[in-house]
Amino acid sequence: MSDTFSVTLPSGETWTPTFVAALDDQKCIGCGRCFKVCPRGVLELVGLTEDGERITVDLDDDDDEEYEKKVMTIANQELCIGCTACAKICPKKCYTHAAASV
Repeated sequence: MSDTFSVTLPSGETWTPTFVAALDDQKCIGCGRCFKVCPRGVLELVGLTEDGERITVDLDDDDDEEYEKKVMTIANQELCIGCTACAKICPKKCYTHAAASV
């Protein structure tokens, strides 16, 4: 059994942050709510082709013929601070979080 990373808060309570581990792009509707609440730039909106290939989405361009739908992806997982704001706001419950082992 491995130990997990925990923080002692000023109140004396122990908090174990859980970091983004996965995002289910089959459930994701590409609404962007999680992207807007993430304070660290962990997420990125991408296009998903009918073959399942992820392609860059130009947010300033309305040309969406190259992909089937837009979905969120975890672009910079190492920047996650474990706040779980993305999971809290996600209407489709796409996120999985896990504590970090030390």
